[in-house]
Amino acid sequence: MNSERSRIHAVPTNIITGFLGVGKTSAILHLLKGKPEGERWAILVNEFGEIGVDGSFFEGQCSNRDGVFIREVPGGCMCCAAGLPMQVALNQLLAKARPDRLLIEPTGLGHPREVLQVLSAQHYQEVLSLQKTLTLVDARKLSDHRYTSHDTFNQQIAIADTVIGNKLDLIEDEDKARLVEYVKRQGQPHTQVLFTQHGEVPLSALQSSTPNSQRLALKDPLPSHHHHSSEQANSLPSLVPIPVCGFMKAKNEREGFSSVGWRFRSNKVFNRKKLLAFLTGLRVERMKAVFITDVGVFGYNLTSDSLTEIELDNCLESRIEMISVDHLEDLWQTQLLACVAA
Repeated sequence: MNSERSRIHAVPTNIITGFLGVGKTSAILHLLKGKPEGERWAILVNEFGEIGVDGSFFEGQCSNRDGVFIREVPGGCMCCAAGLPMQVALNQLLAKARPDRLLIEPTGLGHPREVLQVLSAQHYQEVLSLQKTLTLVDARKLSDHRYTSHDTFNQQIAIADTVIGNKLDLIEDEDKARLVEYVKRQGQPHTQVLFTQHGEVPLSALQSSTPNSQRLALKDPLPSHHHHSSEQANSLPSLVPIPVCGFMKAKNEREGFSSVGWRFRSNKVFNRKKLLAFLTGLRVERMKAVFITDVGVFGYNLTSDSLTEIELDNCLESRIEMISVDHLEDLWQTQLLACVAA
């Protein structure tokens, strides 16, 4: 009887994917606002960078007390090593949260079809009920060959039940028409296209009357698994103690992009005005950060459109992650340290 009550069974599960800077985190935060009272939701988030910022970003705005449980898999490794990092994190998250719904956010540079394959394995067939996969897209990017020729970008559309054209306030009618036509070519026959802004995805977009498993039979074969080196796997830059100098740096490179990130001990308090000047001047593909400043704790999100700042309840340490084609980490590190308050 006790073992029956302890079983986790048929947890409604959604994958929420999309390329860099499209608004996946904003969409999940919006969905959490509509979470039915009394329900427990679990969020498994994967990041391309080795440092890991999204977990702190989520935890600064919601917590276990709100019925929200977060687990992070940094390093772009959710689908690596036959999904082992993902399985370990997922099993621990399910055991702790015992959720009424599970949301999974793969990195924008990860392979969502491999994530789907892991979730469809026999071990999870009774534990999880795979429901709709949502793919967020910035329709303006369809005119950029770097996106339309990128396997991950097209794979995200190919597995989607619903493609969500985000940033509606910034796109033109021809962008909308181009996205609808692109999904017809790259997506599945049943794939729907919705448009929204600021990640305001309706709760109804998650719900599905039947489990989804047919996507594993797509015509293109699954890509080969990716593996970290043993040195990377053992070092875990997101978790190792920060050295006596008070900060540490970690890098990652694959899929044609590179990332660099830093962790800072909590006693390194940043001057908010200097920090904002530094972040505003960055020219990178993507930046996320949480900082302890002289006037409070803040989360930062930089895309090609804008830099946003949001006040957070707390964080244990300052973290920043940048994805860029340039390699300016020495300059960025000097500038970051110059932002530390006296």
